[in-house]
This record gives sequence, C-alpha cells and structure tokens, in this order.
Amino acid sequence: MKAMIFAAGLGTRLRPLTDHTPKALIPVAGKPMLERVILRLKDAGFDDITINIHHFGEQIIRFLRTHNDFGVTVHISDERDMLLDTGGGIKKARPFLDGNEPFLVHNADILSDIDLAAVYKHHRESDAEATLLVSRRQTSRYLLLDDAHYLHGWINKSTGATKPEELAYREGQYEEMAFGGIHIISPSLFRYMENSQWTGKFSIIPFYLSICKTARIQGYPLQGCRWFDIGKPETLAQAEQYYSSHCPAATSETKTGKI
Repeated sequence: MKAMIFAAGLGTRLRPLTDHTPKALIPVAGKPMLERVILRLKDAGFDDITINIHHFGEQIIRFLRTHNDFGVTVHISDERDMLLDTGGGIKKARPFLDGNEPFLVHNADILSDIDLAAVYKHHRESDAEATLLVSRRQTSRYLLLDDAHYLHGWINKSTGATKPEELAYREGQYEEMAFGGIHIISPSLFRYMENSQWTGKFSIIPFYLSICKTARIQGYPLQGCRWFDIGKPETLAQAEQYYSSHCPAATSETKTGKI
C-alpha cells in the first residue's frame, strides 16, 4: 500500500526550533514526528512511502538512511529548488503514486491514533475519488459537507468568503467540518490536475473545491480519537505531554535503525 508524507514545510511557527532543523524531525516525547508517522503507516500496512523534502531536506534524507528507511520502501520527492505546497507536492510525486490503488497522504506534523487502515478500507469500499479526515474542532475555515459527508464547498466564517464562488451558502444547510491533514486519493483524480490551472505551486484544498461538483470528494469524520496538529509551540507541548504519558520512548531498535 502506498502513502505520501508531507515533510517539506518551513515550520515558521515553531521557530527557533526549526531554525536549524526541519519541522518533521522535531522530537515529540523522544521520537521525531516523521518517525512516529512512518511507524504508524507501517503498522497500518503501508510499505511504499513517498516523502517530499525542502527545508533542510538533506537532514531528512540522512535521517531516513541512518534508520534504513524504517524497513519500508521510501521515495524522495525533492522540492529543494521550489516548495510546491500540498497540491503541487502531490502532483510532482505522481510518478511514485500513480497506479491502480489509492494512496494515503499524511502531514508530518499531524499525530493521531486514528485507525489508518480503516480509513483506507472505507475509501476503497466507497465510490469517492478522495476521502478527507475531518472533525468538528473550532476554527474559522470549514469544509461544507452534505448529510452523506460529500464535499460541496468551503467557508471562512471570519470573512464570509465561500468557495466555489458560485456556492449559495445558507446557515445550517451543510455540516461544517475542519480538515484534519490526512486524506486518501484515488489516482483517477490526477486527470483533473492535467488542467493548466494546476501547475507549479498550489494547495490541495482549492483543488478539491474546484472539482467537487464533478468528482466525488467525501469526508471521514474523526470520532473518539486523539489528534494533534503540531504546528505551534502550544500544540507541540500538548502532544509532548500526551505521548510522554501514553506511549513508550524510542527503543534501542529505532535508535540503531533496526525495525
């Protein structure tokens, strides 16, 4: 099974920790967040993992090689010349991800105990071309889903802006859910990226919103699971506290690169 991890981010909100270290290698309870995500994916059955790099990318390559790629097949999608954002990053990695099976996309700075294999199975058994992990957490920007959890649009509650532009938003018409940084994509979706609009650097959410009328994009509500977005010092501290209390520290096997 294939997966992609976004590990190219600059991590500006975590400075000064990221002044000399890529965000993906910032430790959480003794283990770099990238290691935690790789091992979670491996435990769920994903054995072919693409990782994009940009900020201090050579450190990530060295880390992976030192740990023998954690016993899985690893491909590096190199964005050191230009950071391509989430959509552009997926499109650049297409040679590693294309094929006959869906692939999971996971932000390196998202840690959760969600059953990734179950999300993947749900996607495969549905008619959706993308399945997005969503939750009811408090934010200003929400995806708009119908009762069957299919995507219809997006709203910024602070400004009132909506997407797609032609969306007629009415309060209470849709479930308002926040994106959780984990999604499953069927390679059939790449056909929409062949449009000249989607070249170079672009975000995946505007892409989803532009095609949700013709492609079936569904949400997968997060229920009863732990979820941390380690993008800010306060959430890093929360994750540190949780994983220190509930998860074992790095083992001698991971320290020596044996998995």
